[in-house]
Amino acid sequence: MDAALPWEPMHADEIRFLFAYDRWATLRVLDVLDGVDPAVWARTDVVGEWGLGAILVHHLGASQRWRHAFQDSGQDSGERPEPELEPLLPVDVLRDRWDTEWSAVDAWLPTVTDGFVDHIHEGVPVWQMLVHVVNHGTQHRAEAAALLTAEGRSPGELDLFDFAEEQAEPSDH
Repeated sequence: MDAALPWEPMHADEIRFLFAYDRWATLRVLDVLDGVDPAVWARTDVVGEWGLGAILVHHLGASQRWRHAFQDSGQDSGERPEPELEPLLPVDVLRDRWDTEWSAVDAWLPTVTDGFVDHIHEGVPVWQMLVHVVNHGTQHRAEAAALLTAEGRSPGELDLFDFAEEQAEPSDH
């Protein structure tokens, strides 16, 4: 353990587990969006200035920007996805954009090493930034889940422990 830190750093495999959880939970929310009332999707000023659609588009945009920042490793590619600045994405487009993002994550995450997550950037370990990305998603999924549940469209349990239990269940194959 680093004498300057009161805890052990995380390992790359633990980060991959958290990103897998993030995807699982996000899919549970996306899966209940079919047929959502367009007025509910487009409503604003429900949670701060945002409503259901804007919350979920922001979750995507933030995830994209963080991945770009990590993947570029200090290089300025000039690409900074900001879907929040576009007209509100329809549900099917949001799903397609998540699929594209997850493909990019699938290509990037296997390259993440323990050395990378241990790196200190501007005083903060990279692993803490990566955990922030997942935690940020948890915040916005919770907001969206509350709004969906109020509309009779609960995504069900989104807890990390439920994901872990599901991963631990023996396959039926």
